[in-house]
Amino acid sequence: MLRAEDLEKTVGVGRAARRVLDGVSLTVDADEVVAVLGRSGSGKSTLLHLLGGLDSPDRGEITLADEQLTGRSARELARIRLRNVGFIFQQFHLIEELSGAENVLLATRLPGAPRGGARRAAALIEELGLSEVADHLPRELSGGEQQRFAIARALVNGPKLVLADEPTGSLDAESGGGVLELLRRLSGRAVVIVTHEPDAAAIADRVLHLAGGRLHPTADVDSVTGG
Repeated sequence: MLRAEDLEKTVGVGRAARRVLDGVSLTVDADEVVAVLGRSGSGKSTLLHLLGGLDSPDRGEITLADEQLTGRSARELARIRLRNVGFIFQQFHLIEELSGAENVLLATRLPGAPRGGARRAAALIEELGLSEVADHLPRELSGGEQQRFAIARALVNGPKLVLADEPTGSLDAESGGGVLELLRRLSGRAVVIVTHEPDAAAIADRVLHLAGGRLHPTADVDSVTGG
């Protein structure tokens, strides 16, 4: 589903330039959850942005669902993201003036979105146990409810790849556990979670450690996260 080969990325300019990714390669299959652990500043979010086509590598190639991401125009990348990538962030990024349901529907109304968006949105809202609060504004929702609406928005266009950046970082233990269970149950999709939290990594089929600009297999989550 996802293949990244020899990714390099430098951030900053001049004397402040720093290579955060130095030959990163990664493959993720459909129905696989991969967790990428690393300390703050290790390049986890940078990697996620590259995999989702939000940024471009200095070197290397990324293929998603048989489509090459590297070398594409901004318009082409936007089209690929709309249909193939769902982003879940630590901050929910819900529009405060819209209800939970309207936030989910917003993604279905973008030019190029697949048809049947209203039906998919309603099904996801019901599946995620949000029907009773679908008309509530974000400020009227709990943190867990807001994150579930954010997940519904990420999934509503049927993406093949789900990218989650610290998805439980703003939640209490109970709400965070519920979100992780939802991510674990996603079927037919490749899921990549970047995090520094051992609980988030525990749901993964495979755990990798990003350090020194490279990915390494890890069996000791606590040593990576400083626990």
